[in-house]
Amino acid sequence: QAQLVEAGGGLVQAGGSLRLSCAASGSIFSVMVMGWYRQPPGTQRELVATISRTGSTYYVDSVKGRFTISRDNAKNMVYLQMNSLKPEDTAVYYCNTRPVAVGWGQGTQVTVSS
Repeated sequence: QAQLVEAGGGLVQAGGSLRLSCAASGSIFSVMVMGWYRQPPGTQRELVATISRTGSTYYVDSVKGRFTISRDNAKNMVYLQMNSLKPEDTAVYYCNTRPVAVGWGQGTQVTVSS
């Protein structure tokens, strides 16, 4: 059974950077598009970025130019480099396949102070 473990969140001032990581176990990683999602306080979970196995990427408009998604297929890892963070980026961040096909991990909290 595939599992996802996110890490790398924390408290950062506006304008700062964080790098999130996601370790994926199981066989799905090699064949699936992977994505980062986030759930701001009191709102629904939303897609942030995706990356195909071959490296094609997609970003929602609100993070374009600030966030970079990457993956290491040999290590079954997905990363999200977040620069120029804003208070509105505050959320619990999750990784999963796109479309979602695996149970959600515990996520990692990102808090951006103004």
